[in-house]
Amino acid sequence: MEKKPIEISSSKMFGGYNKRYKHFSPTLGCSMTFHIYFPPSPSPSSKFPVLYWLSGLTCTDENFIAKSGAQRVASSEGIALISPDTSPRGLNVEGEADSWDFGVGAGFYLNATQEKWKNWRMYDYVVKELPILLSGNFPQLDTSRSSISGHSMGGHGALIIYLKNLGKYKSVSAFAPIVNPINCAWGQKAFTNYLGENKADWEEYDATCLISKFHDVSATILIDQGEDDKFLHNNQLLPHKFEEACRTVNVQLLLRFHPGYDHSYYFIATFIDDHIRHHAQALNLP
Repeated sequence: MEKKPIEISSSKMFGGYNKRYKHFSPTLGCSMTFHIYFPPSPSPSSKFPVLYWLSGLTCTDENFIAKSGAQRVASSEGIALISPDTSPRGLNVEGEADSWDFGVGAGFYLNATQEKWKNWRMYDYVVKELPILLSGNFPQLDTSRSSISGHSMGGHGALIIYLKNLGKYKSVSAFAPIVNPINCAWGQKAFTNYLGENKADWEEYDATCLISKFHDVSATILIDQGEDDKFLHNNQLLPHKFEEACRTVNVQLLLRFHPGYDHSYYFIATFIDDHIRHHAQALNLP
């Protein structure tokens, strides 16, 4: 029997609560933490739609909750925020912490196929294990109404998970996502190690490749990108490749470039309200 998540912290914010939980993940083979922001509840029987947030390289489940300010609009819109970690932890695989862009804190939201990294199954953790855990333990969450968002590596995760599961999520958005990982250094390093040398396997986790197959998209895809983002300029993010791919299959993409903004949470905090409202609209449709 799946053990209940254990609450390890709780802080009131905008009338609701940030709560952190710990549980053992059978998918990943280790203990994991995640955060939920519960908005204030109008009545004991209230059920909230959920917005999953996937964080970027080096992050934990804490960064978004502490830095984004997303709770203000999530509170008024009545949306629960779910923030998982970015990789398995504590497995002590040789080399797992040697570099900041691979291994611990860098799960890339895929299911690794290479034996050494077999526990790196963040795709299944986010798509399969976590929703079941949430619906089984938190009756106030309506996991049948879900949307997904994220930043950088997490923006990549949000886009691929949405595109591969269009019936499961109502909408997607991203900040400075890695949209074409097969063509950037971060993606090539991660995919080679996690998935092996077969490039066809890589394409299964590349939003720019996937959009040509999965383009029956009901809500506009929202992406915000800072123009002073150093990772934009060194070709890690490649938003125009995704824009081109969306145009080819007539997918509605709102790609906004913002002068002066970088890759940080200052950028995220500036525009997060638009993203929460974008998802609220999709989640609250009858």
